[in-house]
Amino acid sequence: MHSKNTLCLWYDGTALDAATFYAATFPDSAVGAVHHAPGDFPSGHQGDVLTVEFTVAGIPCLGLNGGPAFHHSEAFSFQIATDDQAETDRLWNAIVGNGGQESACGWCKDRWGLSWQITPRALTDGMADPDRAAAKRVFEAMMTMRKIDIAAIEAARRGAG
Repeated sequence: MHSKNTLCLWYDGTALDAATFYAATFPDSAVGAVHHAPGDFPSGHQGDVLTVEFTVAGIPCLGLNGGPAFHHSEAFSFQIATDDQAETDRLWNAIVGNGGQESACGWCKDRWGLSWQITPRALTDGMADPDRAAAKRVFEAMMTMRKIDIAAIEAARRGAG
């Protein structure tokens, strides 16, 4: 791995499964090198997958099979910008439909407990609208959603409905 800054994500023996899923799901993502333990370690044995180098949406990551001691939390999430409802639906459904779970306001969690924000650009643009009343309507609409509905966000921004 050659990046100066890499996200290290802790898994309980499933780093390769997670990396493979992310590479198949998100554009500009891939699995790189898989490193096996040169000796026994607290949560595994010599020859087990210890670390996996991978990229998620262009961000270099290292999956560490560190065992059951630590778990992911909502304090860290990947925020993925989407261009349309089809992309939003595809990514949301891939995460939730693969053993994940829905949350609020465009957030969901994958089956490994990692949090994702599937965030349409229409939402980001609407929240930044210089018309603060429009931005507030967008925010209020978002607060009622799980997966973001772009048509409803755009209608709220326009003040329709």
